Amino acid sequence: MLEKNIYEKTSIGRRAVRFPESQVPKTELPKELARDILILPEVDELEAVRHFTRLSHLNHGVDTGFYPLGSCTMKYNPKVNEKTARFEGFANSHPFAPVELVQGNLELMYEIQEWLAEIGGFSAVTLQPAAGAHGELTGILIIRKYFETIGEPHRNKVLVPDSAHGTNPATTAMSGMKVVEIKSDKNGNVDIDALRAECDENLAGFMLTNPNTLGLFEENVQEIIQIVHDAGGLVYGDGANMNALMGIVKPGELGFDILHYNLHKTFSTPHGGGGPGSGPVGVVEKLAEFLPGPIVVKDGDAFDFDTPKSSIGRLKAFHGHFGVIVRAYTYILMHGSSGLFDVSKYAVLNANYLMHKLKGVYKLPYDRTCMHEFVLEGYWEDVPDIHALDIAKRLIDYGIHPPTNYFPLIVKEALMIEPTETENKESLDRFVEAMLKIAEEAKSNPEILKTAPHNTPIKRLDEVKAAKDLVLCCYLPEQY
Repeated sequence: MLEKNIYEKTSIGRRAVRFPESQVPKTELPKELARDILILPEVDELEAVRHFTRLSHLNHGVDTGFYPLGSCTMKYNPKVNEKTARFEGFANSHPFAPVELVQGNLELMYEIQEWLAEIGGFSAVTLQPAAGAHGELTGILIIRKYFETIGEPHRNKVLVPDSAHGTNPATTAMSGMKVVEIKSDKNGNVDIDALRAECDENLAGFMLTNPNTLGLFEENVQEIIQIVHDAGGLVYGDGANMNALMGIVKPGELGFDILHYNLHKTFSTPHGGGGPGSGPVGVVEKLAEFLPGPIVVKDGDAFDFDTPKSSIGRLKAFHGHFGVIVRAYTYILMHGSSGLFDVSKYAVLNANYLMHKLKGVYKLPYDRTCMHEFVLEGYWEDVPDIHALDIAKRLIDYGIHPPTNYFPLIVKEALMIEPTETENKESLDRFVEAMLKIAEEAKSNPEILKTAPHNTPIKRLDEVKAAKDLVLCCYLPEQY
């Protein structure tokens, strides 16, 4: 029997919280913002605490179970990160405090700018972008302004591989640039001939995710970059998958001109459900003047804010997501250079271990050594009614969060799996055991997959109907 919702537990007059009298004058809301009635549940404090605690137990998180969500790097977040982010001087400082009062905060920001530049092989970094897609937009706006500045505003074409994250073409279109898709070849690499055909006098840039969303390192990466540069274009790196590269290869040394980092992925700060995130952007020297400001600079022993002379302008209120930056700073400081190398090494090892355990039972469309993630096909020709979604829903019954479904789009019934480096062998083996069991069930008892999950308070939803027929109001008890 399902637990009653909190509105059903309402008892008129009960209060969980009593607010103190306001110390500022009351102001009436404008009529267009005010509601005729605002119904809130009336329960005592204990019932409110129990309600939200029960809800928290229904959530799946990396602290409660395996979370192999491909392309998202849902790694464990060390609790020391949370401790440092809550230091009073960080958590309680105002973003508009005079710089002389927050020198420690600025020193932290300056150092992580320098560290990220070193990790990626770039000359300068901005911490302002709020997440990965925001970093992508920053990069494309920099490319656009660069060509305007050098007198080539006609360069408005950005090439995007068909294996790219969906935000790549979206941010390009949002910036007013023209998007052209480049197909992948039979090995999961960028099709070199298709790339060459689009490298003309209108080329502004090429957006490359490496490793790509198939979990594969681009075998021709340096040739690709040379082709784009020879045509006068710039190369943007989608750094969402840096968890496979830290300490092994620096994108800037490969020839990338711009790269965004996902602090909330690679550098272990909590994310999901839309935030928080952080997407710093690194650039080569000739593009540093276009970075959004303010950027922290060092003058002797003091730190201050400065905005590059040809900046594309501010992209984020205040100075970026400072709490996320503190967590990432802690993570980098705790690991050091050798530790970051180990992170990438074990992320790649774990992914290849899972891939080799599963590829004989699930179809592996690109049978190559993978990096930090890999993509399987979630269907079998002899059980055509079973789809990737059914496999994903059944995994929930085994206490495992489903992998990413139906992405990248170039793989039929895609299951995109990323174990990260933080899972031990026993955890990986439990996942393999569940996936192999599900493959058996698909053929012996397919209905159990099609009706999964079975162990959750809410069974399988009609996801299309849920998106199109939203229920946005709460249940109101009869006394209202």
